[in-house]
Amino acid sequence: MSHVPVMLNEVLSHLKPADDEVYVDGTFGAGGYTQAFLDSADCTVVAIDRDPSAQERAKILKAKYGDRLVFIHGCFGDVEDLLKSAGFEKVDGFVLDLGVSSMQLDQAERGFSFRFDGPLDMRMDTDGGRTAADIVNSTPERELADMIYKYGEERHSRRVAKKIVERRREKKFETTSDLADVVRSVVPRSGDDIDPATRTFQALRIAVNDELGELERALGAAEKILNPGGRVIIVSFHSLEDSMVKDYLRDKSGNAPGVSRHALIQPEKTAPVFDLKSRKSVQPADSETRDNPRARSARLRSAIRRVA
Repeated sequence: MSHVPVMLNEVLSHLKPADDEVYVDGTFGAGGYTQAFLDSADCTVVAIDRDPSAQERAKILKAKYGDRLVFIHGCFGDVEDLLKSAGFEKVDGFVLDLGVSSMQLDQAERGFSFRFDGPLDMRMDTDGGRTAADIVNSTPERELADMIYKYGEERHSRRVAKKIVERRREKKFETTSDLADVVRSVVPRSGDDIDPATRTFQALRIAVNDELGELERALGAAEKILNPGGRVIIVSFHSLEDSMVKDYLRDKSGNAPGVSRHALIQPEKTAPVFDLKSRKSVQPADSETRDNPRARSARLRSAIRRVA
């Protein structure tokens, strides 16, 4: 496998793979992180992915690494239960590379990108659930506008939703190009060279896959599945994800903003469960962003599990 995941060197630096340790790669994808961990030490990796096609890629690595690789088809938000079902109670590292993979973007039939014309799908797990077409063809206008604003941070969300509803009365949306053209007709092109349809597509993808809900569940599980000294490492690609990770790690490390002692309701004090290596996120090296434009928006945050 030649796929090199985003910020691999930085992830390895924070994880520090060691012999006999167990790590969770919660977003297996093409297996780039998993392979790097297994090559770096005589360790075990539990790889999780909801995309059915990831299982075939895992078989290729399984042939090389044997029992050191355990693949589970599922959502990383269910990591605690998935680990128990595979016979693991605690692990030494939990790594997530959030968002959609480059392979999914490159598969026109998956409908993640408007770069190719394909069915308006966007499901990471193709076994069921609502598609992006289902959402744009049935969601009430106001609810659709709120979703595009919240998940896509699109300030023209009401204009987009209105145009979508107008158009679907005449003909239902079926393809990525169809939706992208409608969005472009009402969203002006900005000076940052980002396609006007980008934020709407992001919002739909997040909604279809409940990405923020998955992240929230995974963060809640992190402190439960990690051994003392275990590392949680998360690479995010937009501000919604990064803010969730930042706030969670800040709160769980005892670095939450203080509350006035005069406040009527004082929050319950809990012992910190994580130590932060830094309050600031780590950004990719300039050399990586030159070679891989997708890495430009990546932000890495990590923390170490304290002794219980």
